[in-house]
Amino acid sequence: MAASELYAKYARVWLPDAAEVWKSAELIKDYTPGDLTLSLQLEDGTEVEYKIDPRTNNLPPLRNPNILVGENDLTSLSYLHEPAVLHNLKVRFIDSKLIYTYCGIVLVAVNPYENLPIYEADIINAYSGQNMGDMDPHIFAVAEEAYKQMARDEKNQSIIVSGESGAGKTVSAKYAMRYFAIVSCSSGEANVEERVLASSPIMEALGNAKTTRNDNSSRFGKYIEIGFDKKHCIIGANMRTYLLEKSRVVFQAHGERNYHIFYQLCASSHLPEFKAFKLGCADDFHCTNQGQSPVIDGVNDAKEMCNTRRAFTLLGICESDQMEIYQVLAAILHLSNVEVKDQSADRSSIMPDNAHLMVFCELVGVPCEEMAHWLCHRKLKTTTETYVKSVSKMNAVNGRDALAKHIYAKLFSWIVGSINNALKSAAKQHSFIGVLDIYGFETFDVNSFEQFCINYANEKLQQQFNLHVFKLEQEEYMKEEIPWTLIDFYDNQPCINLIEAKLGVLDLLDEECKMPKGSDDTWAQKLYNTLLKQNAHFDKPRLSNRAFIIHHFADKVEYQCEGFLEKNKDTVNEEQINVLKKSKFDLLLKLFEDDEMATSSTKKLSSTIGRAGQSQRDNKKTVGLQFRQSLHLLMGTLNATTPHYVRCIKPNDHKAPFTLDPVRAVQQLRACGVLETIRISAAGFPSRWTYQEFFSRYRVLMKQKDVLSDRKQTCKNLLEKLIKDQDKYQFGKNKIFFRAGQVAYLEKLRSDKLRMACVRIQKTIRCWLARKKYLRMKECAITIQRYARGHQARCYVMFLRRTRAAVVIQRNVRVWVNRRRYQQQRSAAITIQCFLRAYMARKQYHKLMFEQKALVIQKWVKGWLARQLYRRTVAAIILLQSCVRRMMAKKELKKLKVEARSVEHFKKLNIGMENKIMQLQHKINEQQKENRELSEKLSVVEKSQTVERERQSREIENLRRSEQEARAKAETLPSLLEQLSFLQHELENTRREKEDLEEQTEVYKEQTQQVVEELNMKNSLLNNKKDELNTIILEQAQRLSELFVSEIKTNTENTKQLEKDLTEERSRYQNLLSEHLHLEERHRDLQEEMNLNISSSESGHKRTDSNYSSNSSEFSQSLGSTEGEDSSVQTEDETPPSVDLPVLLKLQRRVKELEQDKQSLLQQLDKREEAQQENAKEVEEERTVGRAELDLETLKRQELESENKKLKQDLNELRKSLTNENTELMPPAPGTLPYSILLEQLNSSNEELEMRKEEVLLLRSHMVRQEALKHKDSALGGSVKLDLTEIPSFQDFDRSADIHTLNEDGELWLAYEGLKETNRLLEFQMQEQERVHNEKYRKLLEEVNKLKDEREQQQKLFAQSLLLPEDARIEASLKHEITRLTSENLELMEQLEKQDKTIRKFKKQLKFYMKRVDDLEASTQQKNNASPINAPIRAVNITRKEKEYQGMLEYKEGDENRLLKNLVVDLKPRGVAVSFIPGLPAYIIFMCLRYADNVNDDQRVSTLLNSTISSIKGVIKRRGKDLEVVSFWLANTCRLMHCLKQYSGAEAFMTHNTTKQNEHCLVNFELSEYQQVLGDLAIQIYRQLIKCMEDILQPLIVASMLEHETIQGVLGSKPTGLRKRSTSFPEEEAVTVEVLLQRLGLFHTTMSQHGMDSDLIKQVVKQQFYIICAVTLNNLLLRKDMCSWSKGLQIRYNVWQLEEWLTERELADCGAKETLEPLVQAAQLLQIKKKTEADAQAICNMCTALTTAQIVKVLTLYTPVIEFEERVSTSFITTIKNLLKDRVESSTLMMDAKKIFSVSLPFTPSSVALETIQIPASLNLSFLTRI
Repeated sequence: MAASELYAKYARVWLPDAAEVWKSAELIKDYTPGDLTLSLQLEDGTEVEYKIDPRTNNLPPLRNPNILVGENDLTSLSYLHEPAVLHNLKVRFIDSKLIYTYCGIVLVAVNPYENLPIYEADIINAYSGQNMGDMDPHIFAVAEEAYKQMARDEKNQSIIVSGESGAGKTVSAKYAMRYFAIVSCSSGEANVEERVLASSPIMEALGNAKTTRNDNSSRFGKYIEIGFDKKHCIIGANMRTYLLEKSRVVFQAHGERNYHIFYQLCASSHLPEFKAFKLGCADDFHCTNQGQSPVIDGVNDAKEMCNTRRAFTLLGICESDQMEIYQVLAAILHLSNVEVKDQSADRSSIMPDNAHLMVFCELVGVPCEEMAHWLCHRKLKTTTETYVKSVSKMNAVNGRDALAKHIYAKLFSWIVGSINNALKSAAKQHSFIGVLDIYGFETFDVNSFEQFCINYANEKLQQQFNLHVFKLEQEEYMKEEIPWTLIDFYDNQPCINLIEAKLGVLDLLDEECKMPKGSDDTWAQKLYNTLLKQNAHFDKPRLSNRAFIIHHFADKVEYQCEGFLEKNKDTVNEEQINVLKKSKFDLLLKLFEDDEMATSSTKKLSSTIGRAGQSQRDNKKTVGLQFRQSLHLLMGTLNATTPHYVRCIKPNDHKAPFTLDPVRAVQQLRACGVLETIRISAAGFPSRWTYQEFFSRYRVLMKQKDVLSDRKQTCKNLLEKLIKDQDKYQFGKNKIFFRAGQVAYLEKLRSDKLRMACVRIQKTIRCWLARKKYLRMKECAITIQRYARGHQARCYVMFLRRTRAAVVIQRNVRVWVNRRRYQQQRSAAITIQCFLRAYMARKQYHKLMFEQKALVIQKWVKGWLARQLYRRTVAAIILLQSCVRRMMAKKELKKLKVEARSVEHFKKLNIGMENKIMQLQHKINEQQKENRELSEKLSVVEKSQTVERERQSREIENLRRSEQEARAKAETLPSLLEQLSFLQHELENTRREKEDLEEQTEVYKEQTQQVVEELNMKNSLLNNKKDELNTIILEQAQRLSELFVSEIKTNTENTKQLEKDLTEERSRYQNLLSEHLHLEERHRDLQEEMNLNISSSESGHKRTDSNYSSNSSEFSQSLGSTEGEDSSVQTEDETPPSVDLPVLLKLQRRVKELEQDKQSLLQQLDKREEAQQENAKEVEEERTVGRAELDLETLKRQELESENKKLKQDLNELRKSLTNENTELMPPAPGTLPYSILLEQLNSSNEELEMRKEEVLLLRSHMVRQEALKHKDSALGGSVKLDLTEIPSFQDFDRSADIHTLNEDGELWLAYEGLKETNRLLEFQMQEQERVHNEKYRKLLEEVNKLKDEREQQQKLFAQSLLLPEDARIEASLKHEITRLTSENLELMEQLEKQDKTIRKFKKQLKFYMKRVDDLEASTQQKNNASPINAPIRAVNITRKEKEYQGMLEYKEGDENRLLKNLVVDLKPRGVAVSFIPGLPAYIIFMCLRYADNVNDDQRVSTLLNSTISSIKGVIKRRGKDLEVVSFWLANTCRLMHCLKQYSGAEAFMTHNTTKQNEHCLVNFELSEYQQVLGDLAIQIYRQLIKCMEDILQPLIVASMLEHETIQGVLGSKPTGLRKRSTSFPEEEAVTVEVLLQRLGLFHTTMSQHGMDSDLIKQVVKQQFYIICAVTLNNLLLRKDMCSWSKGLQIRYNVWQLEEWLTERELADCGAKETLEPLVQAAQLLQIKKKTEADAQAICNMCTALTTAQIVKVLTLYTPVIEFEERVSTSFITTIKNLLKDRVESSTLMMDAKKIFSVSLPFTPSSVALETIQIPASLNLSFLTRI
């Protein structure tokens, strides 16, 4: 395809950018070949010109269509290049929050720097058993693929996890191992998985440290081999480590830390076991404070120390060994603080009293002086002499640090070896999976020997990776039989040869290390001279002569030569090591055992050669050589396995969550080989489609005539038409292979075709809509015109009418206006005249009044001035009097003060104080009386004043009236003015008198008020207190009422909560029941295995590899190795700290109990033998007494029989009195006094009857034996033979002859039997008395404990109440009283229930005894009426009467096993369910149970029920995977349980029965406990049924609900890359929803045929639909390719079919629809609009059954399948999170697919009559007889 077609207008390309690496742009105009520039527009709108080199024609890389962005596999991208890979990872990581992405066979994992909920157990279960392409990328998918290939191909696997520091390698490896531990089960040994996982915290503590890039950086490489047996169960593990960074022990850069274990040890220094180490905080030690960053955010070192110690213990490292390890680490800490002082340029010393040196020597157990000496000196050996030379301070410090590093490295290696020993298994390893956690490619500002080794290892791993990818690529082409050419890929073998070949970097380094005067500078010159011009991968920096550059596959790295030789030699002062070897510390000696072995071998070698020092120096391996050898060994292991690759990417250097730095990401993608994988894939055919997938996707590009029956030929024809260049694609056997970019071209054609189709559809629809609109508008216009014309005509007529009316109105209005104007003018003139005349009259009147008022004013002013003068004079006099009185009072006051200061005065005052108080109280009372009298007088005065006021007011009123009359009489005005003035003067006098009276009254009132206030002051205080108390009481009463109301509310709420708790408790009980039953089965299996092991050991004992002793009776695990003897049994004190299985502990306890029982039985047997020997001696003596006793016993028997008759008569009278309903006196009601008396009499009579019955039976047996003895003594005794051989005996066979000689007449045996029965009776009575006594004692003890508890509670409550305020005290006492009454009420209810049960029991016993008495009377009467034996019998004709069956089946004792074998064990459910009535086995068993109840045989009842239960359990255990068997026995178990309830005789169940069924109720036994046992068994079978159904439905659910498309090719599927999604079934056997519904229908039919209760069927269906919903939703949440609009439509259609199935089966009300609600809402969420805030609110209101995590996950995974869809924006998802942040719900992502709802078994009565049931002959139950 031409470039002009691809680089057309609107095509998008990638442009290089310095900040973002690549930037997207869009073409503004088409590109034509020959153009020198491309016109582009960036995303921000700026236009740029991209220059094209005409020689190379380097066009920018094209961008993939949006539909291909965000794919799970990078190889599914059409354009495979660096910007496409980077953009795809960015979209998945930032927008979709997905950290895993496939790149062919590589899993790319980006560190999110945030805890994600994607590693829980339910996620592991979801990935378990799935193909790698079926689910979204995950580390669990890689682990599952490795596990599956190991099991399928029987080949070892390896998972290679690489990446730079901080990328998450260790976490990824940890999760992979955790997956293996969970999906596999342990074989043989216990807790193997836990021990494998426990190695991680230990290795992290000892080998991980904080760096500037990572808080938990692994400073070593490790390869863990997890071993599996033939059943693919973990049996052990082995670990190999590489290149531990020892320099970190003594040096850390700024912001970094030493290894975690040192800080954990310092953080735990306060513990008592660490006191001897004399540690402090981490800042106190030189080797932990250099980085100045002792704390990691969010990490508690003390808590991590506990985890490390727990891991050590779990791995079997005992506490003493752990303390030795910590002791060595503490010694290293103290060694780093040893201070070296400088004496001269080449001399140094250490003070002998150095505290840290003394602690170090004390901890390692060496002399302090010797260690101090060799830290500052070294020994030099020559051929003839040995010199001891002092060293400088710098060399001494370096030697001290070298010693610390050496000790730590040895300790690290020893701990790794101990872990490997702990994880080693005795069983043979069949296969293994290796997990390699190794450092990635590293380049820093300063690169040294460590970075060189790391990059060398990565070169080797990259070479292996390239070869493997190339091999897989070529194998795929050969498998599909397509022509291919050799793909050119980057081979880094030259770079590897530069490092490891002869005269390479490592070889020259080892050679320089052997030189006596070798240095880093001379080694650098050798490198330049040897490699600079010979190897293109080696280079020299321009400005340095002490560095070199190597061109690695990822980048070129400059290494500084300084320190290479020292680090490669890894030298340490031998004399310091020799001092440590003399230590008394055992662990330190173990650490240097390898050195001693190497030294001894060197000495042997030197003895033959001669030069010991030189040979030792030559034979010591350098670090580079050791690393190269271990690397070769690792590569050999990896090449022998099938590798799986995980490449970890560090997104940024700031540890910011979900933030991607493009520059850093591209560097790592290049370094880890991901881009090389892309390049290899792009060089071949990266895009691959099956023919069916291609046809489904691109069917729209074909015409109907192009579609052939042969899909392959159809695809070929289409591609030949669309793509002319046949080199761009190849046809394989099953797939079509495309070159890079071809899928994008096909997608462009498809989108263009769909766009054209959309335009055509839109054109047609718009035309139809426009024409429809035009016709509608035309019709509307005609209608509007018609109505408008009519409206105009009506308006004109109205206008004419209004014009005429207006003329009439105007005429009348004008007349009315003129008349009104005239009337207004006339009225105005009259009004003006009136006001003018009035004004003149008023003016004359005012003039007269003015003159009169002036005279009055003068008179009043003169009077006021006179009164003022009088008042001033009186006030001056009063002031003078008060001053005189004040002076006299002061004198009197001074006298009183002098008297008050004297002691006698105080005594006098105190003597009469009480009398004065009483007098004051008396005065107060008198004053109160006076106050009341004064108040009464005041009221009288006020009344008189009111009367006076009324009189005066009346007078004033009369005066006013007279004044008005005077005014009216203008003629008499002058003559009356004088009279008026006189009256006014008198009125003024009266007013003045009135004011004086009022002033006197006010003064009197004030005085009385003061007295009243003084008297009531104290009373007011008391009243206030009284009011306060009243308010407190009212508040408390109000609180009590509120408390009562709240109690009522809380009671209702508690009732609802109790109902909810009941369902939860039921489900919890059922879960515990299932676990208990599972443990029982496990116990039974282990017991069988134990029996088999015991039997095999008895037949021939042979020592096995197991750690358990086979000769011991109990399971005791040995601590040592194979040195112990076979029969060694360890005690509990010697038990190792390893954790045993709880089942083994139970078996141990059970075996001990059985042995104790065995010993007690042997002791009893010995005692009985001794008793028999003693009885044999006494037999002779008792023989003479026997006949006399016989007469006595006959008399006793007669007396007992007479008493028995009396009891019968009493019982008959009692029965008549109770059953006679015709009498006037009704029987006493329960609870009354007569009723209780009758119950007491009945109890006493029952007890006496039982005692008499036992005595009668005993006497009868004695009489029978005596009669036999008489017959033996008589002449007829010859015919009576006592077969003594049948007598059971506990004696040996050798003594039988002696017994026969002693028992010639049989008297000895008869006496022995009688004695045995007597002893048995006495023993029974003693046991009964003891039981009653123990019961009474237990009850009394319970009452005493209860009283003690109550007393303590009362004391606590009293003590608490004393501390509380008064109101809180009352409230607390009320609460306590309510609690006490509630508990008493509950106890009384329990007692009432117990009494009801005992009453029902007594009623049953009464019925039974009445029946027994009737039978006894009938038998005695029959005996009395019987004729003699020899009487002649008259022949009588007997007619056969029709049988009436009683619904019972008679069987012989011991036939239970035979019955259950035919009816339960060997029964085939299908024949019974089809041919006979449902529940037939349950009915047969119950009819046999009725017979056992009828004959009153409790042994038969218990044997039959227990055998039935155990037989059903056995059938379920053996055939638990057969759905039909499980369903059949669930129905029959429920039916048997319902029969026990229906025929129990309880009134609650009898109401559902017929009269005949009530007659068949059980008579003698109350089997409510067995009802509970059968209910538990039914729950167990129900859970097994659900498990069977789940196993059948599990493979169908995903294929039918998600994968199958009803209409193929409508929306198509997207390309999936190398990891093709595999369907669950082949294409020709596609699973549809119809298949799922058929299976559900089969389940329903089976349960219905077996007669299962309808309620139980509904619960099963609800559980089935929940499983369908949970599995479908969980897969939807883990599969990005399923989250699309079209898939939501398909899911809703499938759910609708399930709902229709429920409606057809009449199961719509079973609650199954509600269980599908989460799936329905998820499907709606895929289809709903997701843009605006209103859409977000609608989603929150709609998705109530989904959690927030699930909603966000679906929105994040939403993927457009066609170009017309859009992705969900991050802002919209943020809005959803903000709206749902207050929702209270679970934070889990997945639904619990293993959840089983609590089942209820409601009572369902049966209408089947037992007497009508017949036993089919096919059941082989002929030994049963119908009664």
